[in-house]
Amino acid sequence: MIVKAIPTNIITGFLGVGKTSLIKQLLKTKPEGETWAVLVNEFGEVGIDAGLMDASNSGVQIREVAGGCMCCAAGVPTQVAINQLIARAKPDRLLIEPTGLGHPNEIIKVLSAPHYQNVISLRSTLCLIDARKLRDERYRGHDNFIQQLHVADVIVTTKTDLYPEFEAAQGGQLAEELTQYLNELQLSDTSVMEHSALQGISTSLLESLKLPRRQATKASGSQSAVFKPVNSSSSLLRHTADTLGLQGIFAESASEQGFRFDARGLVRKHNQGEGCFSCGWVFEPMQEFDFDKLMQFISAQTQGHSALLRLKAVMITSDGIAGINWSDGDMALTELDDSLDSRLEMIATQEINWDEVEQGLIGCLVA
Repeated sequence: MIVKAIPTNIITGFLGVGKTSLIKQLLKTKPEGETWAVLVNEFGEVGIDAGLMDASNSGVQIREVAGGCMCCAAGVPTQVAINQLIARAKPDRLLIEPTGLGHPNEIIKVLSAPHYQNVISLRSTLCLIDARKLRDERYRGHDNFIQQLHVADVIVTTKTDLYPEFEAAQGGQLAEELTQYLNELQLSDTSVMEHSALQGISTSLLESLKLPRRQATKASGSQSAVFKPVNSSSSLLRHTADTLGLQGIFAESASEQGFRFDARGLVRKHNQGEGCFSCGWVFEPMQEFDFDKLMQFISAQTQGHSALLRLKAVMITSDGIAGINWSDGDMALTELDDSLDSRLEMIATQEINWDEVEQGLIGCLVA
């Protein structure tokens, strides 16, 4: 039974800005005895972020909604996922990560609806930004990039350890460019914080999670009336979800969805929207990859496709389970404790020869 409203934060930001990495660090700050829940929405269809978070802490529950539907106007898949996660985890805090290609205003509308008033206490929305992207018009002029900043209560500059020229405290050039850009968007009053993965979560960033959602009322608007309470166990809702093609949201996580593997022991899934294309592969658990060949393959993909925006993977290899997270030249490689299977996904601004990529990936399997 929900005794008090659950403090809830939305952590948004464009592709590859470090949302998953930040949430991993936040989970490490969880007070002992508390349960935190994370709801992750991915643009792709195979679900990888939960695996990259590698939450072995028994006080953490992670749920994925694949296919970028969290930020859609329908509201049903989001409500079902939230209701089921709350019922299962009974969390002391809920963190929600929308897809980097989505606009979080729709999820804010859902969470601001009257029937969640005594269940969810909507706190500050954090928008993460890599200040280097301001020099790239693909980001600077992208509607979702701009809209994500507009819904933010706190803007967090990430990956600053990778570009020391930011120098926020000393007024570095990139810091000045960010200030100018925010002024252009009429966001000069929005709080800006700096975050470096090397330094960990600062006290000020933790405290910012407790701030109230300034725009909660404004975000809900007149449309909040269309969102009605839903019971995730009702046959009517399940029928509605089946009609909408949303069956995947009823799985405990994307990692637990049933995939129909072909004779080679793999499945391939596509998605497209917001000017981007994704392709993801899932391999049966008994399939193992040669680590060196896999890294050579990934290097070839990240260097050989100018349209590639993101590549992420959780792979069972001959050297252990590897978590791989690449974006625009930045590569993070981590060793994970466990994985149900191997998954790799790529997101690009145009179609890539996926058949060719697939053959290269299969070539990395241990014979």
